[in-house]
Amino acid sequence: MTSFVPSVRARRRTATLAVVLCAGLTAALTACAGEDPDKGTNGIGKLTGPEIEKKAQAAADSADAVRLAGTLVSKGGTYKIDMKLKDKGGAGSVTSKNSTFELLRIGDELYLKADAGFWSHDDTKTSAGTASDAGGAAADKLDDKYVKVPEDDPTYKQLRGFTDKKLLLDGLLTLHGEIGTGERGKVGDVRTIRILGGTGEGGALDVSLEGTPYPLSFARGGGGGVVRLADWGRDFTLAAPAEDETVDYGQQLPKSSSS
Repeated sequence: MTSFVPSVRARRRTATLAVVLCAGLTAALTACAGEDPDKGTNGIGKLTGPEIEKKAQAAADSADAVRLAGTLVSKGGTYKIDMKLKDKGGAGSVTSKNSTFELLRIGDELYLKADAGFWSHDDTKTSAGTASDAGGAAADKLDDKYVKVPEDDPTYKQLRGFTDKKLLLDGLLTLHGEIGTGERGKVGDVRTIRILGGTGEGGALDVSLEGTPYPLSFARGGGGGVVRLADWGRDFTLAAPAEDETVDYGQQLPKSSSS
């Protein structure tokens, strides 16, 4: 009898330990299952790079409006942009190496606003080296006013490009090379997954893992700049400037210091 009791107790302790271990293992497995990286997402993290790109492009095309802010590097120089865009136009600011100016487009009507310094340029120098009266008068007239840019002006097409939602998005959402998936991360507080052109030399696009798979950040290949995309679908008002804020130059605009 004496030797029998410890044996029973030992078996009970062993059984109890087994139950505890099983419970712990079950809890651990449950915890691991709860760490599914796609839980609570829109599911695009399970797709291939080309499939994610297609989803992101479709989401962007269906959005009525977007805000772009960041840096673009081109052969013409480096530009910092902050533009609100929709199908019928856009509004915002562009900063180049020498100046900052505002753009407003409603349909085909394009307005440019800048200070007098923007309109100052070396071409207004006379042979004596002093600023010409014509150049100074033009700068004063256009200072901090909205100027309607004639459609046949050489700068019209270039400036309009900054306000063209489709043109900018087509350029920003195109990756070059074989498209693969990169790391998961965040843009602001939103979880994202990155897709890459090549190993990144063809561009890198961060796409939202939450809700609609909108593109949220784009890094252009070759150091071509980084742009954030936000306020998808958030409408805004486009209105022509007041008459007292507008100058009709009536002819080809004078060359600016940003040219």
